[in-house]
Amino acid sequence: MSKVKLILAALFSLFFHVAVFAAGPILNDPRQTVEETERAFAETMAQRDFEKFKTFLSEEAVFFSGETALRGKQQIADAWQAYFKEPQAPFSWEPKSVEVLESGTLAWSTGPVYDAEGKEVATFNSVWQLDASQQWRIVFDKGNAVCSCP
Repeated sequence: MSKVKLILAALFSLFFHVAVFAAGPILNDPRQTVEETERAFAETMAQRDFEKFKTFLSEEAVFFSGETALRGKQQIADAWQAYFKEPQAPFSWEPKSVEVLESGTLAWSTGPVYDAEGKEVATFNSVWQLDASQQWRIVFDKGNAVCSCP
């Protein structure tokens, strides 16, 4: 192989690997990324890390507290701060199912919510949006009590 062909092959290989490395996050499974984000969000409650909790909230998020909608990051943070006051978390949650739009910019997650003793008491439904900084932020959250049907 001539020296020129060898150099061109090496450059092509270099550019290919740089392009793949740069595209790394795009190649990840978006459902897995959202699931990991949801787990990290839940971990803020377990670790009692209110400041970290707030970083997951979109500025325009809406959380439902019963029938009342809490609107905006600040209103949600103000209401949820009470859940971080005691040494033990009053509840926990984990994702059971995640779906992501083909565009990769909007996702839905759902799963069980447990009380402090570990009893399943509700199901959460959250909508996540990939923001301009390529971070998933929660935009909607609503829980529903578990049916104690016979």
